[in-house]
Amino acid sequence: MSSSPLNVAIIGMGTVGSGVAKILLERADQMTTRAGRPIHLKRAVVRDLSRPRDIELAEGVLTDDIDSVLNDDSIDVIIQLVGGIDPAYDIMLRALESGKDVVTANKALLCEKGESLYQRARELGRCICFEAAVAGGVPLIETVTQAMSANQITSIEAILNGTSNYILTQMFSHDVSYDDAVKSAQEIGYAEADPAMDVDGTDAAQKLGILVQLSLGIKVSLDQFLRQGIDTLSLADLKYADELGYTVKLLAVANLIDGQLEMHAQPTLIRNDNPLAHVEDAYNKIALEGDAVGKIWLSGMGAGQMATASAVVANLIDVAVGRAAITFPRLDLWNPRHDIKIMPREEISRRYFLRLNVEDRPHVLADITNVLGDHEISIASLVQHEAPEVDPNESYPIVPLVIMTHQTTEGRFQAASRELEQLTCIRSPFVRMPVND
Repeated sequence: MSSSPLNVAIIGMGTVGSGVAKILLERADQMTTRAGRPIHLKRAVVRDLSRPRDIELAEGVLTDDIDSVLNDDSIDVIIQLVGGIDPAYDIMLRALESGKDVVTANKALLCEKGESLYQRARELGRCICFEAAVAGGVPLIETVTQAMSANQITSIEAILNGTSNYILTQMFSHDVSYDDAVKSAQEIGYAEADPAMDVDGTDAAQKLGILVQLSLGIKVSLDQFLRQGIDTLSLADLKYADELGYTVKLLAVANLIDGQLEMHAQPTLIRNDNPLAHVEDAYNKIALEGDAVGKIWLSGMGAGQMATASAVVANLIDVAVGRAAITFPRLDLWNPRHDIKIMPREEISRRYFLRLNVEDRPHVLADITNVLGDHEISIASLVQHEAPEVDPNESYPIVPLVIMTHQTTEGRFQAASRELEQLTCIRSPFVRMPVND
């Protein structure tokens, strides 16, 4: 192992990039001890040099010239913190081809382009490290690829999006609306100005896709499995779930069942006695089940500057001490398996929560139960709070009706949902969520 300094460049000095720089500069002696050599932050690439920053960097570190950094042979590692696919893919490819190892937190890029990037890195004898791409500061990638390497992972149940979890916690614990909870998340730095990828389920789905690729060798595109966000939920849904003994969480699930993979990322009702129900604020929690070790749990901060920066720097130390160079080429990453198929979404079997806004008049319940019965869906419980009496000559009031079904298939449930939406007695919104028992 070399004792010479490891020269590092950060591309993307946003929230996470600034956190990485803070750790490298403020804990330099500690990092040198852990890495066995100094880690020198040589350059940091930004779009706007005039923008104020919450960290003071030495003169000459900041630059807006990305080419000068990628072409600098003295830089050993690129910390690539640019989001999205374009230009992030080109940046990472150029970094690898210029002889640099890469540390990244870009889960969207790895989900979409991981296979080609890993192949190119192997061809060039370089490493890509991405612990920070999934579950923030939780050492989940290392656990899946190394600590559980003696196992076939058969089940993943996880809260992977800290922003959505924070929003749901704020709504229920502080009795606030969805919009107010999103605003709070933005103010504290957990949500972007445009939080769409967090709240529409995309972020959690991308992370689940990476975990499935790592643990099962299956590349699954986002359109191949069910994905739903929390952006259609209201405080009323969380309260009704609690009344029934459940908590709502954005849950990412992958279960290996008889050679088929059941996979979905959706807001889900979780029983209050399940440890996943008690994960609050921006924390993540993951249950992994292996055929040798059984079920293990991991938990930690899944969003925020320093949690994600912690994972980035941990990968950087792996590169500095030489661990990444040894483990990366030998990891079974993105090597496709053909003996596992994606379970058709219509065949997924579970229970469901329905919240309908209905006219409070005779025969409405019969109309609804007839539709469910026609699709062989049985009702487990029903909640309709008593509505005030009204003059029979006036229009009927609209009241919420909450239904919990028995076990049924996604295909039957979706067919029934389409028919229910056509009933004139039902008003929007029409809220449906799976139940995890």
